[in-house]
Amino acid sequence: MNSFNLLKSIAQARENLRKSEQKVADYVLAHANEVIHMRIVDLASEANVSEPTVVRFCRALSYDGFQDFKLTLAQGLASNNHFEQFSLNSKDTVTEFKEKIFDSMIGNLLNIKEQLDTTTVERAIAALAKARRVEFYGFGASAPVCTDAAHKFHRLKVSSTSYSDPHMQAISAVSLDDRDVVVAISQTGRTKDLLHTVKLVKETGTTVISLCPSDTPLADLASIPIHIDLEEDKDLSTLMSSRVLHLVVIDVLAVGVAMKLGPGLVDHLKTIKRSLRSLRQNDKRPSARHADEMDED
Repeated sequence: MNSFNLLKSIAQARENLRKSEQKVADYVLAHANEVIHMRIVDLASEANVSEPTVVRFCRALSYDGFQDFKLTLAQGLASNNHFEQFSLNSKDTVTEFKEKIFDSMIGNLLNIKEQLDTTTVERAIAALAKARRVEFYGFGASAPVCTDAAHKFHRLKVSSTSYSDPHMQAISAVSLDDRDVVVAISQTGRTKDLLHTVKLVKETGTTVISLCPSDTPLADLASIPIHIDLEEDKDLSTLMSSRVLHLVVIDVLAVGVAMKLGPGLVDHLKTIKRSLRSLRQNDKRPSARHADEMDED
């Protein structure tokens, strides 16, 4: 668990802690960088609690003790220190906003890598691998992600398509059954048209995999919810990060399905590669002398 997930876990668990333990939680959330240099007696003093309370706080978060807790916090802060979320400034130079965008994206990728639940991903891969048909639904910025996903799965010999039109989604939804899978992708998890479509899909018994934030209507509707949680406002940086993160998670699912389908799929992918060669321009260019001779002809 990195610092992002640890601090998030503390915030989520706070209400279930004892009042004295909540004091520790509040101090850690407000002074994480200072806590990693403290002894247990220092933290107890600053939070105005006893040392046993600090130990109980750590154990409530499933850590053996203060040192174990502090080590995880320190490792996370060290790895994520340079990958903070960014905000654009009209005075930023190209160099400055380039660094901000890349660092923010790297930070979000690291956080989502830690967040992804392996068991949930395995369930999604198993459902996709045995599906008769896979359809991807999304609107706005999620629409091109769906198109890319359908393309990836089509290459894996999985019957797949994508829809970003509410009417086509509705028609598709009522045409599916329990042999099929729908992957619903949303940056907010609250798009009304998508929620309407997914409800229609659920009535047919079709498995629904969602890629969206946790604790949202779409995540609640999904048979297999894959949570993509970003700790930032719904601004430009979120829109860019969400799109890339969804693409990476789709890659994880596609690779998982490819491995599930077995060695025979490798031969199929090689066949596709050979079939595409004729569509690409030959990299070997004629020498300058030969080009002059061709011009003379």
